[in-house]
Amino acid sequence: MSGERSITVKILGCEFPMSCAIEEREGLLFAVSYLDEKIQQIKNEGKIVGNERIVIVAALQIAHELLTLRSVESFDMSEFKRRIQLIESKLDELLPRKES
Repeated sequence: MSGERSITVKILGCEFPMSCAIEEREGLLFAVSYLDEKIQQIKNEGKIVGNERIVIVAALQIAHELLTLRSVESFDMSEFKRRIQLIESKLDELLPRKES
């Protein structure tokens, strides 16, 4: 039986204490790193303002990646990139732009 350990992860500069099974620790840390990287990419683009919106867009992008991978038997990277760009352009239309 696996034991649970407390772990503190950092996302968007904030620390979050979590419980995690020892054998799942590496996967959790990878997921945290991936999410934080997505958030930072979106934040650095400067098109979306507000941490809440940035996190939502990051979550949508990751969800889209997952669903695309699940639904496509043979993965096509160019199609994947095209779909992400389409989502980003639609989000750009819907979300207010950052004022310079």
